[in-house]
Amino acid sequence: MQFSENWLRTFVNPPLDSTALGHLMTMAGLEVEEARPVAPPFTGVVVARIVDAEKHPNADKLKLCKVDAGTGELLQIVCGAPNAAAGMKVPCAKVGAKLPGGFAIEAAKLRGVESFGMLCSARELGLSDDHAGLLALPEEAPVGADLRAWLDLDDTCFEIKLTPNRADCLSLTGVAREVAALTGAALTPVAIEPVAPTISTRRAIVLDAPEACPRYCGRIVRGVDARASSPHWMKERLRRSGIRSISALVDITNYVMLELGQPLHAFDNTRLSGAIHVRLPRAGEELLLLNGQTVKLTADTLLVADEAKARALAGVMGGEESAITLETTEVFLESAFFSPAAIAGRARAYGFTSDASHRFERGVDFDLSRAALERATRLVLDICGGEAGPFEEAVAVGALPRRAEVKLRLGRARRALGIDLDDEAMRALLERVHLAVRASENGELWAKPPAFRFDIEIEEDLIEEITRLYGYDNIPAVAPQGNLTMLASTESARTVWEVRHRLAGRGFQEVVNFAFVEEAWERDFCANDAPIRLSNPIASQMDVMRSSLIPGLVANFAANRKRQQHRVRVFELGRCFERREKAEGRAGEDVPGFYQPHRLAALAGGSALPEQWGVQPARAVDFYDLKGDLEALFAPRALTFAPAEAPALHPGRAAAILLDGRRIGLIGELHPSWVQRYELGDAPIVFELELDAALEAIRPVSAHVSRMPAVLRDLALVVSNTVSAARLLEVLYEAAPAVVREIGLFDVYQGKGVAPGYKSLAFRVVLQDTQRTLEDIEVEDVLAGLVSHAGQVTEARLRG
Repeated sequence: MQFSENWLRTFVNPPLDSTALGHLMTMAGLEVEEARPVAPPFTGVVVARIVDAEKHPNADKLKLCKVDAGTGELLQIVCGAPNAAAGMKVPCAKVGAKLPGGFAIEAAKLRGVESFGMLCSARELGLSDDHAGLLALPEEAPVGADLRAWLDLDDTCFEIKLTPNRADCLSLTGVAREVAALTGAALTPVAIEPVAPTISTRRAIVLDAPEACPRYCGRIVRGVDARASSPHWMKERLRRSGIRSISALVDITNYVMLELGQPLHAFDNTRLSGAIHVRLPRAGEELLLLNGQTVKLTADTLLVADEAKARALAGVMGGEESAITLETTEVFLESAFFSPAAIAGRARAYGFTSDASHRFERGVDFDLSRAALERATRLVLDICGGEAGPFEEAVAVGALPRRAEVKLRLGRARRALGIDLDDEAMRALLERVHLAVRASENGELWAKPPAFRFDIEIEEDLIEEITRLYGYDNIPAVAPQGNLTMLASTESARTVWEVRHRLAGRGFQEVVNFAFVEEAWERDFCANDAPIRLSNPIASQMDVMRSSLIPGLVANFAANRKRQQHRVRVFELGRCFERREKAEGRAGEDVPGFYQPHRLAALAGGSALPEQWGVQPARAVDFYDLKGDLEALFAPRALTFAPAEAPALHPGRAAAILLDGRRIGLIGELHPSWVQRYELGDAPIVFELELDAALEAIRPVSAHVSRMPAVLRDLALVVSNTVSAARLLEVLYEAAPAVVREIGLFDVYQGKGVAPGYKSLAFRVVLQDTQRTLEDIEVEDVLAGLVSHAGQVTEARLRG
């Protein structure tokens, strides 16, 4: 919410400067996001009237003006503004004036004609960016008056950020109540007197949905002048509150909303038919709104209607067909209380928001409707003229919110605060924010919140009020004391931070993406045609929950490529969201539920190595690079891989990741269709797996280091192309005795000397005994056993 400090000080004027006032509000929960001056410093600028404006004798685009600046004689000023005209009142910077930026005004000659001053635009005074012409001042502006004082420019605009529970501060009255309570300064509320009716014209009100609208007030004002101009003070207060002036009638409803916190609406009474009904929509009903949008009304949307049709979205926005215009002579003023539950989310469901809905969905004082209507009526009569009809009210007392007393245990409040605040002090603090407080016989306080407070329901709310009013700065910060115990650590499991550090050590950077993604991503990368949808997405393109981390990493890769960062290595740890049937309740009865696995995914794209001066040739990252990173992450545990398919991955270039024979994830090159669709250039390599698997670890076991020499032998086995190297390695290990320490693949060959459909796989076998040196015959027996077993299982044979 944005407002003028000077306007606030008409309600409460504490002995604090702007900075101290802003800090006070922030520490009380009304966070000041910005405090900016209404105008930059300038001096010597007065209200002036152009007496005469003639064409400059030596320039087509300049005018020679005679200006009355209140000095007793006319000033000659050369002006280039196209709107300069006789009779116009404008700002005049006299000789010696200082404009924003330190620009000094001096007497000068312009095209051979002397000029004694400068007529100013709004931009030249720092009031706005408008420089199309001179700033036109109202006719009531007194000639010769200091412009800064007359426009009240020594002012500060505060913009405060309110939490949703403090709707009572969405008005100047509400903020003033808080400042008065915090400082003890006197509060001067708006004086509101009932307006006596002078005509008998009235319109009946019917509450067809009393639970949603328990109070609705209205009044007809006839004979208004809709073309009347809003007074300058009202326009300025609205402008400094971030609301532009539209017309006198609209400005009045906005002004009262800002002043008191009660949203109002004005209908053109001649366009209404019969009684006013506050009801829910009929089947197929539509409404054309003031913003030009035609909405199809859902069954839970509250309406303000007449006997003929719907006229407004209750508490949200009026309808175009009953809107006031400059031709309006008769208005029906509305002031109502709409239940927060009936308004919450309705505006967003139709794709917009409004100041009224922002307030009603958080809670508006349900006792304020009559006072706000009386205030608006008086302003309409004073500014637009006319005659007021009788006040009409329909109220369902039983449906109005009830304010229950809340118990406060004083001892518990002191423990929560950490200070010894006496009983009377706590009671006084609560009474300063208009709570009705009584003491019970057992020493407890019972506080009843006023109608404008929707946020006080439990004991903790009262403790929070006491804390705010006492002042967070006044509560001493006591360092906690206690004994620290070293937590037990285990070597059979890793922490998430260890996983992060291992990947960072391999050159990856962590990213954190939204769990909300585009529906197209789920369809493309996960073949998910039934994703989990969000009922209220934060953006239209983020409307479903992700079931994989890979799409987010692909988006990171694409974003980096667009910024000429072609080598990308990123990873993410996060939850995914899937539908899953859970058996709960009676046996055999499935209840729909959701599964939220915690996963780890990584992407490598671009060049395999960073730019370097060494002799290694540049090449693109491939499957084996990321596979190596993955194996390093799990070391010393060994992973195995098996062919697999996935919607996100290239057919034939993807594999399942297996740990101890259990599938834990997928690795592979991104599918060429998605590489082309998302304009990725070279296909990146990705993996995704269950995080729990990466957190498992093997407890280290000590072993004797043999002093005996190791024996190295090479085996080249020819097998069918259908036999994978991993399978053959597994078979060799099956037949390996204890003296075989390691078997590793070091060459794959296809070509001359190997029949078509076959390949040669060369393995290096490391043999070593811990007690003695192996003899050649023992080594040969071991190798023969390996070859024999491989031949029986995979039909492998030694390459000749």
